[in-house]
Amino acid sequence: MSQPIDFYFDFSSPYGYLASEKIDGLAARFGRKVRWRPILLGVVFRQTGGAPLTRIPLKGEYSLHDFARSARFLGIPYAHPENFPLSTQQAARAYYWLHDQDCEAARAFAHAVFRSLYTEGRDVSEIDVVLAIAAEQKVDRTALAAALAGQALKDRLKAECEAAIARGVFGSPYIVVDGEPFFGADRLPQIERWLASGGF
Repeated sequence: MSQPIDFYFDFSSPYGYLASEKIDGLAARFGRKVRWRPILLGVVFRQTGGAPLTRIPLKGEYSLHDFARSARFLGIPYAHPENFPLSTQQAARAYYWLHDQDCEAARAFAHAVFRSLYTEGRDVSEIDVVLAIAAEQKVDRTALAAALAGQALKDRLKAECEAAIARGVFGSPYIVVDGEPFFGADRLPQIERWLASGGF
């Protein structure tokens, strides 16, 4: 049986959002599953010396233009959030807590977080916003709040970030198909060709 596709992303990544809207459908056309793996770009940047695109001279203005243009090209709703870049550790921890119980619920939550940020401008760096989004997905808010207050989820996300870096992940989205890495939402056509042909 074909291996699942690994989809590494940070909720604070506009390109991660764009990829999230397409990756499952693309994989399904070739009988593949996708493993969603939220990470923190801040942790990655400490290894690479990187920074959020919007804070890099010259690249920043271009990236803001390209986020919206890429969304239009892909037919995905997009409104750049006012609070950006932002921390997303609470959303990522909540995802892993949900995933350990119900993969489909975790996937629905991840979509809701991305869409809340990039179409509604909700500040997903705030724990109350993350809890509200989860509750809208019929998640037990009280249980999730208790889990987010504990150390186990902090350790889990730290371990996931460390494992991603050890695998060579340096940005978002970073997608691995049968050991072949692809970086960026603009690599979706290459991923489609790879899945169709078995490599090139």
